[in-house]
Amino acid sequence: MHFKLIIVFNQDDKTDEIMAAAREAGATGATIINNARGEGLKQPTTFFGLTLESQRDVLLFVVEEHLSRHILETINSVGHFDEEPGTGMAIQIDIEDAVGIKHQIDHLIPTVETEL
Repeated sequence: MHFKLIIVFNQDDKTDEIMAAAREAGATGATIINNARGEGLKQPTTFFGLTLESQRDVLLFVVEEHLSRHILETINSVGHFDEEPGTGMAIQIDIEDAVGIKHQIDHLIPTVETEL
C-alpha cells in the first residue's frame, strides 16, 4: 500500500468542516497544528499598527494514494480555496516510507479493494 501526505493550510474557523469532509471522503484522521501564520499575495491589513489576520491551522493527512485525489478535491471544495483569496491551500506529496500506520492500513484494505 502506498500513501500520500496532504498538507492543508486553512483558516481556523474551517478546520472542523474540512476534517469532517475529509473523513467522509476517506481520510482516517489528521494531525492538527494550531496557530500557524501565513502570508499570501496580499499582505495583512493593519489597524493602528496591529495586524488584522485570522489564525491558521495546518492539517496533516496521511492517506492511501488511490483516495488522495478525491480527498484533496473535497478539501478544496469545502475550504473554498480556489474561490476566495486568502482562504487557504492544500498540497499532496508522496510518502516514500512510513511506520506506525498498521491500524490505518487494516482499516483501509476493504475500502481500497473496492476502489480497485
